[in-house]
Amino acid sequence: MKVKIGKASDNDFVINDPQVSRYHALLTQDENRDLLLEDLGSTNGTFVNDCQIVKKRVTSEERVTFGTAYTVSIHDILKRDNDYSEEFVRLKDVYDGYIKEKIRIQSSNQFKTRLFQSLPFAVIGVAGIVLGFMGHTNKGLFVFSFILAVCAPTIGIYFGARQAAKIPAQLQRLANQFKIDYVCPKCGTFLGEIPWESLSNKKRCPVSSCRAKWIRT
Repeated sequence: MKVKIGKASDNDFVINDPQVSRYHALLTQDENRDLLLEDLGSTNGTFVNDCQIVKKRVTSEERVTFGTAYTVSIHDILKRDNDYSEEFVRLKDVYDGYIKEKIRIQSSNQFKTRLFQSLPFAVIGVAGIVLGFMGHTNKGLFVFSFILAVCAPTIGIYFGARQAAKIPAQLQRLANQFKIDYVCPKCGTFLGEIPWESLSNKKRCPVSSCRAKWIRT
């Protein structure tokens, strides 16, 4: 990818500043996504971090001054046509990961809830039956076995309810992080729980002040 920078209208990134040359600089991105900024013999120079350059490798976070006053970030130059398609693609993993984790939390807790509900009943209930059988001639042992058999369901319900109560908190923490991560890469608007594939069909952000391109056309 090559981005021509300058005052002339046929540049890719046009700068309306009298101190900027008609064809001032060239920003190139190679197949490894490395960025190279080259001054094209401008009158007033190109500066990166206040140092004048002829040709220099840069990062998207760096700011560049063309001429004496016009300063812009490399990131803004790359987004000259409002194209955020590369950032939008990464949101697919965010959405898929959210759904996968949501299902895991629900299924895992449902299993544990059933386990906690049934295990006390099985263990204590069986113990009560065994003791009752062994103590059929002993009234005290028989009464104790009866109490165990009666308490087993209550204990199971208690532990099952405790496990089930953990689900809303876990889902809320997951949802809170999802609201931070699943946003328009430009304006930061939360995209809801709309599947990524459905959003991609819209091709761009619906926020009128943003309209970032999500799908490169």
